[in-house]
Order: sequence, then structure tokens, then C-alpha cells
Amino acid sequence: MTLPDPTFPPVTPPDAGTRAAAEARQAQLTKPLGSLGRLEELGIWISACQGACPPQPLARPRVVVFAGDHGIAQKGVSAYPCEVTAQMVGNFLAGGAAVNALAKVAGATVRVADLAVDADTDPSVSKLKVRRSSEPIDRADALTDAEVRVAIAAGRALADDEIDSGADLLIAGDMGIGNTTPAAVLVAALTDTEPVAVVGRGTGVDDAGWSRKTAAIRDALRRARPVVNDPVALLRAASGADLAAMAGFLAQAAVRRTPVVLDGVVVTAAALVAEQLAPGASAWWVAGHRSTEPAHTIALNRLNLTPLLELDLRLGEGSGALTALPLLHAAIAVLADMATFADAGVSTAQP
Repeated sequence: MTLPDPTFPPVTPPDAGTRAAAEARQAQLTKPLGSLGRLEELGIWISACQGACPPQPLARPRVVVFAGDHGIAQKGVSAYPCEVTAQMVGNFLAGGAAVNALAKVAGATVRVADLAVDADTDPSVSKLKVRRSSEPIDRADALTDAEVRVAIAAGRALADDEIDSGADLLIAGDMGIGNTTPAAVLVAALTDTEPVAVVGRGTGVDDAGWSRKTAAIRDALRRARPVVNDPVALLRAASGADLAAMAGFLAQAAVRRTPVVLDGVVVTAAALVAEQLAPGASAWWVAGHRSTEPAHTIALNRLNLTPLLELDLRLGEGSGALTALPLLHAAIAVLADMATFADAGVSTAQP
């Protein structure tokens, strides 16, 4: 069997000419330049991504929640049992989770993809399932070489399917007990950070759980650091099928010139690897929020992304990105719907 090719074509940056036109339009709107702060920057960014000035309203923002279990959870690094992952997949499908409620408010829709849940899930969400759970990354590779390639390809296919179906903005969400541990390993490896600096409380572990998590990350880092310059090998060693698919999804979104709002530490860890897979992809991303996980700030700094919100969120699922999405709607409305000084007959002369 021929394995999928994990390489990506070059990423085309957002349109520079449109960016310049959007900057010029912002300067002509009926307000002091810069008075709407980051809403102005956001409007310019989304305009450049769309290649249109003024930008068009977002018609089909789409969230894809990547679900998977992690063998490292067996080491007591989470406050919740692994069974919760499959239970939450059912909750997503029933519309009862935070991601569902927040998507409704933000004008987005939700898709769930089971990449590695350690249980049978609804066939509608498990078509791209790579395996059940992953290996414990403190002592073994999370995935085989074949599995990591299939997972990256699954993420690419999800991005293509959503974009071909009309999605004009994408959000990746995560669901998996124990997934902040491989996320922290990826961030530490790619930013050359010591384990103790990236370890957070995740689902709310106590001090003993925090110590177990730190030890697991330390041991996994010993295995991850030798392959840190090879993104496919790094994903094989220290991620999981959900994170590998997420990296492929984020890279392919950039290749397909589709803007993305990043969520929390798990998604942003995958984004670090996606930037390796497809250099320049980060120009197509904006950070929705800063979570309470210390690794998230480290990853955002490496990507040179400033979060839109700081609300002490740490749920995942895409919840932070969805909470920020109305700001993008507002930024588009400002640039598209405000009158210029000339249109409104408002003077720009100094008294």
C-alpha cells in the first residue's frame, strides 16, 4: 500500500494589494485612524485573506472538533477518566456541549471527527478514524509511521471537504482526555523549553497529578527532541492521531487560502507543527484567546500571534475561538459598512 505523502505545496500569503487597499479604506472611514484598535487590524487581515476590499460577511464559519484518546492518560495526568472522550463525542452530536452553544451564538456550525477515540463512536464521525487511542508517549511512539501519515492526510481531507462545501473560515477544536500532555511536549520540543515551564493543570489535576504530568512530559521530551526538526517524525513520536490530523488540517487550510481562528493550547501546539509542515501558514491564522495553560503563551509567542481575548478559558473544543469569532464579524462590518468621510460629508480638516 502506498502511504499518503505528508508534504505540502508552498503557502501563498494573504493578498498584499488587498491589504494595502484595506489599510487605505480604514484611513478614510468616519473615525480617527486607529480609534477602533484591533478591530481595524482584524478587518485588514480578513480582507487580505479574502482578497476583497471591503471584505464580505462570513457566510459559513465551520468548527471541526478533533477527538482522540491518549495512552499517556493511563499515567494519571488528567482529572477525568478516558471514558469521558467518547461520552463527550455523543454530547457534541446531541448539541449539548459548550462548542454547540457558542457556535450558535457566533453563527458557526460544528462537525466532529473521531480520529482516535478509544471506543466505538457513531459511524457519521468515525469515517477517518486512524486507531483507538495512542501509545504512551513517555516510553513509545504515539503512532506508527503509517498511522501518522494517514492522520495528516485525514486532516487535509477534512479541510478540503469543508472548504469545498463552502466554509469561508475554519476553527479546529479538540476533545481528548490527556491531550494537554502531548500538546505540552510538542510546545516544549519546538521552543526548547524545559518541562516544568510548560506543564499546566489541564482538566484541573491536583499537585500529585501535576507531578505525574511533569514526569511524563520530561520522559516524552527525551524521545521527541532528537526528531524536533522533522515534523512528521515529531508527530509520530509525541502527538496522537487527533493532533497529527489537526496539524494537517491547519496546514491545508493555509494552502487553500482559508482563514483560521486558533483555539487553545492543544490546537496551537498542532499549529506549531503545521507551520513546520507548511511554512508561512501562520499568516492565515489569528489567535482567538490565551488560555490558562502556560504552554499556550509560549506557543503563541513562537508564532508571533497576539490573542484577541484573555478570559482564563481552558476548556478546548474550539470554545475560545468561537468566543472570539463575533469580533471578526464586527471587524468586517466596520470595514464594509461604515461610511467614508467623503461619502458622509464629514470634514477631516483640523480646526
